[in-house]
Amino acid sequence: MRSLLAGHDTCVVMPTGGGKSLCYQMPAVLSGRTAVVISPLIALMADQAAQLRDMGIPAAVLNSTLPAGEQTAVMRQACRGGYRLLYLSPERLARPDTIAWLHRVPVALFAIDEAHCISEWGHEFRPEYRQLSCLREHFPACPIAAFTASATRQVRHDILQQLQLRNADKYIASFHRPNLRYVIRRCESEKEQLRLLQAGLESYATGSLIVYAPTIARVEKTVDFLEDSGLPAVPYHGQMSSDLRRQNQERWMADEVRVLVGTIAFGLGINKSAVRAVIHLSLPKSIEQYYQEAGRAGRDGLPSDCVLLWQARDAGLLAHFIEQIADPAERERSWQRYHTIRRFAESQVCRHRQICLHFGENPHWTTCAACDVCGHRLAWLDSAEPARKKVSAPKIASPPATPRSPARLPSPANDWNTRPVDPELHEYLRQWRRKKAEQQNRPAFVIMHDSSLEAFCQIQPASLAELRTVPGFGAHKTAVYGPELLQVLREFRQGARAEERPRKKARPAEETLGLLAAGHSLEEVARLRGRQLATVVAAVSTLVEKGEMKFQLAWVGTEKYSAIEAACKRLGMENLSNLKAALPPEITYHDIRLVVAHLRRRALSPEIDADRR
Repeated sequence: MRSLLAGHDTCVVMPTGGGKSLCYQMPAVLSGRTAVVISPLIALMADQAAQLRDMGIPAAVLNSTLPAGEQTAVMRQACRGGYRLLYLSPERLARPDTIAWLHRVPVALFAIDEAHCISEWGHEFRPEYRQLSCLREHFPACPIAAFTASATRQVRHDILQQLQLRNADKYIASFHRPNLRYVIRRCESEKEQLRLLQAGLESYATGSLIVYAPTIARVEKTVDFLEDSGLPAVPYHGQMSSDLRRQNQERWMADEVRVLVGTIAFGLGINKSAVRAVIHLSLPKSIEQYYQEAGRAGRDGLPSDCVLLWQARDAGLLAHFIEQIADPAERERSWQRYHTIRRFAESQVCRHRQICLHFGENPHWTTCAACDVCGHRLAWLDSAEPARKKVSAPKIASPPATPRSPARLPSPANDWNTRPVDPELHEYLRQWRRKKAEQQNRPAFVIMHDSSLEAFCQIQPASLAELRTVPGFGAHKTAVYGPELLQVLREFRQGARAEERPRKKARPAEETLGLLAAGHSLEEVARLRGRQLATVVAAVSTLVEKGEMKFQLAWVGTEKYSAIEAACKRLGMENLSNLKAALPPEITYHDIRLVVAHLRRRALSPEIDADRR
């Protein structure tokens, strides 16, 4: 902050949850001018601007999602110096008219978020970020600050060069997060992964959980598996509508559902502190990707688990996709990332140490006691696999840094942060927050962050002055929500309680069966359930093969059924790719899966459904 207020170029590398946003937000407020923030994440920009406005700090977003009239209004207000923070996408900044307009804005500094995207050596290189080099040319007097959570030494040097930072002040935080416990297990099959995942999710009594799956199909399949197992979960992936993605994210953020299963599309900029575990179901593309995703656990400083459950075929798939990269230099960089993540997963060197060394940090310790290599064990992993040989955990000295609880702000009420939280009050406030968020069409955490809600329950303020002692409640937020919150607390003390949650919906298999019984086609079931057709076909095929659902010839038609049946007699039913190659192109994998499931069931029980009716 001092560097930026002094007008110095700055490069900041801090882990997820380290406070990077505050580093440019505070100088912007103190300067009285406008900080222009370049971010690739439209949803994140909107949320951050909403949070700032809720604190009484004028902020705005300018991107293509806004109506033309709104864009014009934002641009005019910016020229008048009406914003302390203004969020733009790199594509917007690249427009010639944007540069001309920005010359009329009282710019205090430029903040480049996710700055590793500017480097070809970064794991998320975005060509449009290269155009940010024009900032130095057009605004030579403005300080430029680059922020990232995951940049190796090579990427950091590239950031400095590409942005033409001058004698930049560099702040590189430690990459060691001692409260995270890294555990890696190679699985023999997807079935084993799901069994371990179920055991793991059932073992966490509190907190939120993130599961990363490699594909959209795996996301939906995993969510349905968990729902059928009695574990409520929501999906998140790029092919969902933006409204549904936001709704699912909000339900997870507001603790309505504890488990979110997503692709790598989920997580950037997520501001949730009490994530107790992040579980990966495949080998990530790079250590940088894994560090960033796993780092969404334990942002409150409390012990949290980062579990990687991978299969040998993950490596094969990564290798296959790398070979499809046309650019030789990028292909070579991808191979380097591949070999590094393989070594990370397979070596018997302390996981924390490997991460630190990868990012150019040289720790003065060799063992951590917080990873599987150094002896940390997860009971649910061991108990779920009785056939595996149990290895006793060696006694290992911990490194100097040890997990600690998050810092608490002082309060006039002594030791409020040690008071127990009344679960009924906690739920009553969450209900109020949820309703308020729906009324205002904004994320629940913008209304009141989880940590603020918990502190409110502990302090239970009796006045607006006492409400100001709750972390997150400044003058503006206290004025906007304070009187209503004090009334909510009075209502609770007079006996009001949270309304009962609606009854749980039918589990996925029951829902699918019901929709098919009602006469809906497979395509209609997929649309009504918000799933890809492939996910529904896979689920139906499993039910047919188990004998829990009757095969319907109308799904594929007589001609296709006969052709697939004949091919199965010639080639067997184990390799669907061989069957697909031998059949006419109009016969899809969906058709083949359904017929094969029926033939397998019929082979087990010839008397069942033998006539295909």
